[in-house]
Amino acid sequence: MSSDNIDRIRLCSDVPEHVAIIMDGNGRWAGERGLPRHLGHREGMNAVRESVEGAIAAGVQILTLFAFSTENWNRPPQEVSALMQLLQHYARREGEELRKRGVEVHVLGELDRVDSATRRAIETITDSTRGGITLRLNLMISYGGREELVRAARILSERVRAGELDPDEINEDELQKTLFTRDVREPDLLIRTSGEFRISNFMLWQLAYTELHITRVLWPDFGREDFFEAILEYQNRDRRFGSVRSQ
Repeated sequence: MSSDNIDRIRLCSDVPEHVAIIMDGNGRWAGERGLPRHLGHREGMNAVRESVEGAIAAGVQILTLFAFSTENWNRPPQEVSALMQLLQHYARREGEELRKRGVEVHVLGELDRVDSATRRAIETITDSTRGGITLRLNLMISYGGREELVRAARILSERVRAGELDPDEINEDELQKTLFTRDVREPDLLIRTSGEFRISNFMLWQLAYTELHITRVLWPDFGREDFFEAILEYQNRDRRFGSVRSQ
């Protein structure tokens, strides 16, 4: 850990409470080395550990990782199976250490599409880490921003049809309550690896005023220092939320 960077972060009171990451570049990392894609995904587990450790060191309270999108279901069956097995492996290998570090794991998304073995692994890691107070780790699995908003519209319309909600009462707060992230504040900072300038259907509602940090580092190479650099850049931003700076 770089003491210089972590000291600089701690000198500033404006540490992002919630950091989200689009973990991109596993396949490209593997391709550059002549390796199969699934080995890139496996190597990316080290970057997950580095980011968790970096978040704890910096004082971040919530870390959200885009682990598996709804679009990922369209990938070749062998790759989907490898990703599911990797999630199971992560739960088995990291669960106890996360519990010891006070990390509470939440898995958010359309989990009814996930196979039974992966669901059991999810239940194991969420149950074993429940009550952790150092860091909340959200793993977004089988998640898509558009799908989440369609789901929200469906829930609200069903409440209206049941007579539980008047259409005039539908507002931002009511919609927020239907989201997978209903009990989590919106991200302050979004990090995307691999240099791509898009948000790829991730947290479309929640990212309205989030600061973006794009790095060309491929996800398997993303380390603690890269995480700290993103926070340091964030601390130099002027967040106005659509307003203007007071004079």
